[in-house]
Amino acid sequence: MDNDVLWHIEKQIDRTIDNLRKHNMGGFFVKDDIELIELLKELIIDNSVVGVGDSMTLFETGVIDFLRKGNYTFLDKYSEGITSEERKQIYIQNFSADTFICSTNALTENGELYNIDGNGSRVAPMIYGPKQVILVTGINKIVKDIEQAEKRVRNYSAPIDAKRLNKNTPCTTLGYCIDCKNPNRICNAFTIIRGQFIKDRIKVIIVGKQLGY
Repeated sequence: MDNDVLWHIEKQIDRTIDNLRKHNMGGFFVKDDIELIELLKELIIDNSVVGVGDSMTLFETGVIDFLRKGNYTFLDKYSEGITSEERKQIYIQNFSADTFICSTNALTENGELYNIDGNGSRVAPMIYGPKQVILVTGINKIVKDIEQAEKRVRNYSAPIDAKRLNKNTPCTTLGYCIDCKNPNRICNAFTIIRGQFIKDRIKVIIVGKQLGY
């Protein structure tokens, strides 16, 4: 990567992490997947209960494999042969987990987390329940402000995710959001997290690469 481009990205990351910390949320930067896993080993207590939200980023970075092999009670919503009822029970258990890990649809330089969810099973534990929430995100998800965050998620993240889930919605044909009333839409819960009462309950780890949608 061009050194001047790298400089610009580093400044953007610095602003974002500084503002996260001002809002009582932890902010970290790691260069790659290896550094990410090493940091997770420091942040997650052995023998603790760990849940995850729906996230391609966690697969791309090897986090899911790390949790499966680690010394944790992993609430594995992706385990082979799991039934819809068993998955629902995991969603409930996530609220009392020691650590809940997922990604974010967008992260503003002001230190805000913007997300859209279908049934709320990802954003609800982010807001309340787990003792610790760790968000893993790529540099591609950092945006200037909430306005840009909404544009990014509506016209990029959500249509791609709807396509991945084989949803029969207008965005999977058009490639962008028209705020449809389709019963299969995944854009049901819109959340903005601007801070936390409990310092560092939410920790955001920015990985120095493009990840997820």
